[in-house]
Amino acid sequence: MIARELEARLIYLAKKYPVITLTGPRQSGKTTLVKKAFPGKKYVSLEDPDHRRFAQQDPRGFLKSYPNAVIDEAQYVPELFSYIQTKVDEENTPGQYILTGSQDFLLFEKITQSLAGRVAVLKLLPFSYAELSASGIEEQYEYYLYNGFYPRIYDMNLSPEDFYPGYMQTYIERDVRLIRNITDLSRFQLFIKLCAGRTGQLLNISSLADDCGISRTTASGWISILEASYIIFLLRPHHRNFNKRLVKMPKLYFYDTGLAAYLLGINSIEQLDTHYGKGALFESLVISELMKKAYNAGKEPHCFFWRNKTGNEVDLLIEEGSRIIPLEIKSGRTVNQNYFKGLKYWRKISHSEEKGIVLFGGDYQQEREFSLVTSWKNIDTLNF
Repeated sequence: MIARELEARLIYLAKKYPVITLTGPRQSGKTTLVKKAFPGKKYVSLEDPDHRRFAQQDPRGFLKSYPNAVIDEAQYVPELFSYIQTKVDEENTPGQYILTGSQDFLLFEKITQSLAGRVAVLKLLPFSYAELSASGIEEQYEYYLYNGFYPRIYDMNLSPEDFYPGYMQTYIERDVRLIRNITDLSRFQLFIKLCAGRTGQLLNISSLADDCGISRTTASGWISILEASYIIFLLRPHHRNFNKRLVKMPKLYFYDTGLAAYLLGINSIEQLDTHYGKGALFESLVISELMKKAYNAGKEPHCFFWRNKTGNEVDLLIEEGSRIIPLEIKSGRTVNQNYFKGLKYWRKISHSEEKGIVLFGGDYQQEREFSLVTSWKNIDTLNF
């Protein structure tokens, strides 16, 4: 079994809070992790119709039957949270309930109403490169762009063409229908594919809606669904102006590059070499790895991009306290001077003394005058 970096933080917080909520995309390994971390707790999944009906019809009886338990897929019975609140307030026992769920929105809507102050919230994304590398799986980045990081691919030795079609079908049939009643599922599938084609680009909702043949309002709602179920994330522009007009639209990225590659119709690692989306997929991989680094430490990532209307940009800014760390992300394996253009401009207008970082597709490291050049594989060792 591949060890998860989040496990230590999960166990620690369970000694401090009566309720722990673990969210993340479907099949990111939440159930495996909580069973391993809490082997002495009863386990029940509300995805099971019988257990779900029991929780819905007799919530007090359900909690009496499971007084100290892992409740998996808790979003299926969100009304249960109010009864959990009453029970944990009466007993005041740390780590009494461990809740998991695949939909951020449905869980948090009820948690903020019922369990505020009583719950610690953690997020588990699919495997990180650091976790796979520690287990002996260490490949070039194209391997991960194509295969992605979902645990089942590695646990069951599945190929992407075997895994992702079923994953998408399950996601649409279960998660999407649970969040919102979408009648035209084929058009929603088209929408997801159009999003994959816009990986790493500014999100133009009107253009996306027109290409899919839906209204702008519908497109905005569907973007929210994809965010809530951890398929995509939106990278927001940094707010600081520096007396220049800034781009205000967010950029769209996929949490998992293997899923994005599947949606783009990429059928082999070799096909990546000439595919127009390779650079954007690499950018998505690096940013999602940085987000995993934060989430696995129990932190919220503070990631932004910066671009002004004249085309000057920095791929990523990370806020760490008073520090703002600029990063450029380049899929090439040979460093060239264009990699430093955005960092030099940022340093000039921000008057920052912070050393920039170039994360690239190669395997070596260089110290430059104003920046560190390092492999994408070294993300987990960076000091921020």
